[in-house]
Amino acid sequence: MADKYTEEQVNEIKDKILSALENVIDPELGIDIINLGLVYEISFEDNGFTEIKMTLTTMGCPLADILTEQIHDALKEVPEVGEIKVNLVWYPAWTVDKMSRYARIALGIR
Repeated sequence: MADKYTEEQVNEIKDKILSALENVIDPELGIDIINLGLVYEISFEDNGFTEIKMTLTTMGCPLADILTEQIHDALKEVPEVGEIKVNLVWYPAWTVDKMSRYARIALGIR
């Protein structure tokens, strides 16, 4: 079993996870899931178990499987990450207010 990580190390690992997730691009919008505001929470445990709580822009979005696969691929770049669970949540509902300034500018939304 891995040694326990300090809180600082966990925060550094979460930053690495966040950076990796910035490489997961929504195929319809061409913007990463972080700047779109789709990722609500990142949990990382000492054993490497990582849970990503996220939503999609619409409930019937056909991209869930594609994005989940891309998340698994992106997180392979973070050596501390072991098992990955992507948990789709629908509350709170996603709105354009959750997008970063960068995403709004890129999509021409004011």
